[in-house]
Amino acid sequence: MAIPKFQDFLYPFLLQLKNTDMSNKEIKDNLISHFNLTEEDKQMKTKGGSAYQIDDRIGWCRQWLRRALFIEIPEKGVYRITKRGLDYLKSHTDLRQNDLLEYPEYAIYAGISSEKKNNDTVKSESSSEELTPTEQLEAAMKKINDDLAEDILQKTREMSPAKFEQLVLDLLLTMGYGGSNKNLAKVTPISHDNGVDGIIPEDALGLDKIYIQAKRYKEENSVSKPEIQQFIGALSEQKASKGVFVTTSNFTQGAKDSVSKATSKIVLIDGHSLAKYMIDFNVGVSTRKCYEVKRLDTDYFEE
Repeated sequence: MAIPKFQDFLYPFLLQLKNTDMSNKEIKDNLISHFNLTEEDKQMKTKGGSAYQIDDRIGWCRQWLRRALFIEIPEKGVYRITKRGLDYLKSHTDLRQNDLLEYPEYAIYAGISSEKKNNDTVKSESSSEELTPTEQLEAAMKKINDDLAEDILQKTREMSPAKFEQLVLDLLLTMGYGGSNKNLAKVTPISHDNGVDGIIPEDALGLDKIYIQAKRYKEENSVSKPEIQQFIGALSEQKASKGVFVTTSNFTQGAKDSVSKATSKIVLIDGHSLAKYMIDFNVGVSTRKCYEVKRLDTDYFEE
């Protein structure tokens, strides 16, 4: 089964504290039992892969309930329900963000005034029901990067073939191929020479070379089997064991099958992978603004 939506955790989290204080581990174990989560469920991570979903949901439950003064921390790692929390349980069988917004302390924390509550929270209800703030941030970053990737592909497809070949070589250098030795890192473009567009040392010692083919294609123009076979032939002529074939479009299944049967080690990089690498390694992109996500350093506060 899938991990329940984020806000589905709020009420059972609070309810289990009704009669006793609990530790982090006890709360987690009880919620796992409450939702009948499997080992596979417990290993599921947020979409961005930064945390386990179960830990992320429980962590944000603690934060929201504390901000609403529903729970408190009498000692490190122990949680206790407050009178406000107990009063809520007496008259409710569910708990959502809209309920927490009735309490001024939480409303201030959430940055939503009573005037804006009805309009703004309804609009965001579907996402906040399912996702924690961490996941919402990761989803927003994915959308930003997906849009950026499309812009990158559009620009690369508008490049001249020579400029695109240089871009591919620049990316591989930035990824660490070629090493720190500037002489060895210097690439030698071979324009349309038997299906090879560039060569780059694999490491700082230059013990092996990687041969590159770069195809600047439109999205609908896939790299097919004959082009891959030509590249395999070029590697064979050079007695090369490693190659990278990069395109701004994609590869047909026949092209992929040819690579799987080749004696040389060949890596295929399609347009979407190319854009992702360029974003990850800051090639052709610049940072507009950095947002640091910080967490409490509990060790600092130890006596």
